[in-house]
Formats: sequence, structure tokens, C-alpha cells
Amino acid sequence: MLVRYRFRAYPDGGQAKMLARSFGCARTVYNDAIWARRKARAAGESLSDSEVQRRVVTQAKQTPERAWLAEVSSVVLVQACQDARRAYRNFFDSIAGKREGRKVGAPRFRSRKDHRQSIRFTRNGFTVTRHGVRLAKIGQVKLVWSRELPAEPSSVTVIREADDQYYVSFVVEISAKPLPASPRVAGVDVGLIDLAAVTYSDGTREKVYNPRHLRANEKRLAKAQKILSRRQKGSNNRNKARMRVAVLHRKVRNTRLDHHHKLASRLIRENQTVAVEDLAVRGLARTRLAKSVHDAGWATLIRLLQEKAIRNGRTVIKIDRWFPSTRTCSLCGVVSEPKPLGVRVWECACGVRLDRDYNAAVNILDAAGLAESLNACGGNVRLRLAGAVACEARTHRTANVRVPA
Repeated sequence: MLVRYRFRAYPDGGQAKMLARSFGCARTVYNDAIWARRKARAAGESLSDSEVQRRVVTQAKQTPERAWLAEVSSVVLVQACQDARRAYRNFFDSIAGKREGRKVGAPRFRSRKDHRQSIRFTRNGFTVTRHGVRLAKIGQVKLVWSRELPAEPSSVTVIREADDQYYVSFVVEISAKPLPASPRVAGVDVGLIDLAAVTYSDGTREKVYNPRHLRANEKRLAKAQKILSRRQKGSNNRNKARMRVAVLHRKVRNTRLDHHHKLASRLIRENQTVAVEDLAVRGLARTRLAKSVHDAGWATLIRLLQEKAIRNGRTVIKIDRWFPSTRTCSLCGVVSEPKPLGVRVWECACGVRLDRDYNAAVNILDAAGLAESLNACGGNVRLRLAGAVACEARTHRTANVRVPA
């Protein structure tokens, strides 16, 4: 399997200028490739990948308007052509129904006003050294090696983020290392009040508190953005204000990602199988809860669970998004009417008081076909796992404890 290892880079002044030039040249070649394919399609002409590359790289270097393309590594320019080719292939595959996931639109031009830029080098364009990585026509860029690379990388991507921090991302092929088998399985119901309600087959349950990283930094972000809006466009002070906003967003993003990584690692390490819902996050992001949904980062958490499961020999089961996990009584199976988000505890017609989140987690386990593991824990295990406890009805965090029968 292919994984990425990302490290912080510290280019010097001359290397930073050369990287900026490389970013601009790669962006120009990408846009030229998109434009060449658009013109050919409008004229009814069929262009091969090699012909596009010959026009926008080889021939363009010989013209006065694009002579400066020769100042950067040709590897970067070729990879920009490959990016344009892949963008068109994804577009056509999406139209034909050959590509899974959401629909992909036609490729768009890259903008020089985008503060996040990147270039990619293949194996003949870089060399990994003890102190960093040596890039073609740029030199040796210093890296902070936070961990060792498990194998020789096949490609490297240099990224400049919006806050002017540089990163180097290596693509490395590794083999999966299965963890020892675990007898426990888990059902996970994600939410906004609590990031996740988890029920385990050994009779324990847990609610993971939602840190709300964006909400916690909302005042500082609002102040920084207000200062940014008052700065004159094109001035140095506006660029400094933009950097402050980018730094705050980067801290929020990194803190959220770190929390998701730790939670996903723990769930995969302690459970043989994890069952989750296949949520339509893009649809939920169009509702009045859009900011909270993005702040929770459900899609990232589920993606990390799947990636870590493949890497560690575990299983992640995604159940249908239309399954009524919240409205279904986990004890008698009766599906009740929809519940407003403010209803955290509800009572079924069979007389059982159920915790909204725990009940959904138990139903997710059942829908994933893991009910037998629950039955092995005792006669009334579903009631113990899904039932509401008086002290838990209004708490924001519940420890990982065994619920008494």
C-alpha cells in the first residue's frame, strides 16, 4: 500500500525564490495543457498525452513568451502535464459512470492568487540525504526528520501553505502489518454534542467529547479577519494580516487532525471490527448546522478509520446512510417517528428509556451483522448498552465504563 510521510522543510532565501519560480512555471504549464485540450476538443481534434506535452513544454521553451520555462526542472513541468491529463481522465470517467464517488467537473485553471502551491518530483528529480532532500535545480533543502522513511520514496511533493510554511511529502510503498486479533468489536455513532458514541461487544460504552476546535478559536479568528478586511489591498500590512489568519486556521486544522488520528488509532488498535454510518457530509454541510458539521470533521475521521484498518489488518463496515439508527428501538426493533436534535433521551412504546446516541451505536452494530457478539455478553445486553442513565442524560462526556445491568 502507498502512504505519505510529510515533513517540515526550511528552504533558504535562494531556494525559496527558486521554489516560487517552479510553482509559477508548473501552474503555467498546467493551464496551457488545459487550454490546449479545450481548443482541440472544440475543433474536434484528438490530442495524445505526448502531443500535449510536446506543445506546452518542448515547443513552448523555444518561444520568447515561454523561454523562462527552461529555468526550472523539466520533471516539474512534465508532472504538471500529468496532473492535467489525470484531471481530464477523472472528468470523463465521472461522466461515464466509471469513477466512484461524487461527480467531478471539468478541470479549471489554476490561479496565481491561490496561496497554497505545490510541485511534484519523480524519482529522477530528487535524492534523499541525511539532512534533507536534494531537488533538481533547487539544491538541498533542509528537513526536520521526525521519523525515518520505511522505504525508498517513489515521488516527492513540495508544498507551500497559505502561512508560508514549506512541507515535503514523500510517497512510500509499505506492506500491511496486521495487529494481533482482538475479540472485541465496536459500533460508532458520530454526532455534534459528542463527537462519537461507541458501544463495545464486551459490554462497555463510551462517549468521546467533541472539542469544537473552530468554535474555541472563533473570537480570535473573527478579530484577525476584521483586521484583514480593513487593510489596503496589495499592502505589506494586508499580507501580514493574511498570514495571521492563515496561522490560526492552520492551528485549528492541525489540532483537529491530531485528535482524529489519536481516536481512530485507538479504535482500530482495540477492536477487530468497527461499524460506522455512511454519512452524506456534503448534504449536511448545506444545512444550518454546516459550521458545526465541518468543525466535527466526520468525513476525515471515517477516512482515517478506513486507512488505519487496511494498514493494521482490521475491518471497517459502513452501513447504509438511510438506516434509521436513531429512531429504531434497539430492544424491540420498533421504528418511531423522527426525533428533533434536542431530544437526547426518548422512551419507546415498549417502556424502555433509551439514550439517543448509544441506541444508534447499538443499532449500527446490529446493521453491520455483529449482533452475535452482543448476544454473547448476556441476556439484556442491548438494554444495558443503549439505555439512558439519569446522570448521563445531560453530560457532555462519559467515561469508558461498564454499564451495570
